[in-house]
Amino acid sequence: MTNPFIEKNETDSSDMVLVESAVAGNKKSLEQLIKRHQAWIYNIALKMVWDPSDAEDVTQETLIKIITKLSTFRQESSFRTWAYRIAANHVINMKKRRMEFHYTSLDKYGEDILNSPDTEIPDQGDYSVDVNLLIEETKIGCMNAMLLCLDREQRLIFILGNMFNVTDATGAEILEMSKDNFRQKLSRARKQLASFMGSKCGLMNKNNPCHCAKKTKLMINAGHVNPDNLLFSKNYVYSIEKVTPEKTGQMNELLEKRSVKLFREHPFQQSPDFVKSLNEILSSSEFKNIFNLN
Repeated sequence: MTNPFIEKNETDSSDMVLVESAVAGNKKSLEQLIKRHQAWIYNIALKMVWDPSDAEDVTQETLIKIITKLSTFRQESSFRTWAYRIAANHVINMKKRRMEFHYTSLDKYGEDILNSPDTEIPDQGDYSVDVNLLIEETKIGCMNAMLLCLDREQRLIFILGNMFNVTDATGAEILEMSKDNFRQKLSRARKQLASFMGSKCGLMNKNNPCHCAKKTKLMINAGHVNPDNLLFSKNYVYSIEKVTPEKTGQMNELLEKRSVKLFREHPFQQSPDFVKSLNEILSSSEFKNIFNLN
């Protein structure tokens, strides 16, 4: 899988060729461009909104914006910077999504965790799916909820800077801020999450009050984890850390390193094929008028 955030690669030059071909009317080039970037945009969207169905909507909305603005791309920056700037602006300014109404602050979420009772570990005999997958589902869902407790800009900066290991130069270009500002905001988001997890999360310290295994049955009973429809523990091949570059020297605090590693162990999800879902738009008369597609 080609990672668009690696600093030195051939993705941008080949993207330029595809853009020129697509704007000239080559539908196959446009589809190839979409396929190259859809998984990355989808995984950003998923971490921004928690719910996969909402993430699909957000990804499609973003891709439509990129497609319809493609003819305005003047190559004054890299295609990566241009396209992911559109994606960043969309996820920061889009209408509020369903799960964002539930998780509004780390303080409140911490209270919810403390007030939720522990339960017995689910009995394997009660479920057709492996209980370990149910516990993993609880873990990922809980950590995704932590992300929602950050404001949208902080959330996106953490996703880019610590989960996808985007450099401060690339992050600053995408978000149109200085490198110093990007680093400061990334550090602030990282410290907030590390502090919260350091005092609440059993993954960080077994003496902390919250343990995924002891919350899983509660989450199943509440409908937040569906054994018949796992949202996060299936349909993936790689972890995020397997498809993103490593960076060294970015953190001095052990607590921060441990919390970031836990997020980077999350699945890099296979995205739906948005070429199929965009077929009607690609073949519409309005779209053809924009691109004069063959």
